[in-house]
Amino acid sequence: MSVLPLVFTSGWASGINAYAVVLLLGVFGATGISDEVPEALQRPDVLIAAGILFACEAVADKIPYFDSVWDTAHTVIRPVSGAVVGALLAGQSGSLSDLAAGAVGGSTALASHFVKAGTRMAINTSPEPFSNVIVSTAEDLGVGGIVTFAMFYPEAAAIIAAVLLVLGLILVFFLVSRIRRFLRRRAQRREEKRLAAHAGRPPD
Repeated sequence: MSVLPLVFTSGWASGINAYAVVLLLGVFGATGISDEVPEALQRPDVLIAAGILFACEAVADKIPYFDSVWDTAHTVIRPVSGAVVGALLAGQSGSLSDLAAGAVGGSTALASHFVKAGTRMAINTSPEPFSNVIVSTAEDLGVGGIVTFAMFYPEAAAIIAAVLLVLGLILVFFLVSRIRRFLRRRAQRREEKRLAAHAGRPPD
């Protein structure tokens, strides 16, 4: 059976929470639940690092505005992680070339990261902090559920991930105006801080 559905699903999930994907796949492989997981993801040091980073993301991802800073910092990390995981899965299966799997995993991760980051920017236009916690928790549970589901039903999981990705892209398209207002407001705050700092300097 081709590993492509699992590569696509893991790529989608990596764009939302790359550390959770590495941690879950490693645990599934180490416990013998799946033979599709390569040894590189099952190493104790990889599992420990993924667990620590997942805990950090679980906190950072629920703090208004800081979650967008976190997303910006992970614009490269998440797609690269999706590409690496995809290539490793392909290498383990042998049913798909590493290059093709890396391209699928990386591009899918980039698209889902765009959805996640865009949605968070729109949510941060709201003054209350609870929506960040709710959405972040839903994302974590969704990633965990779909990656687990993909271990047993990879094709069905890939279809679900594809539907969620398309719906997310459509949602971000309709939220563009709110995202632009958020970016303008953030730029204005930076400029106000710069002017205030400049005004506080003693004259030459």
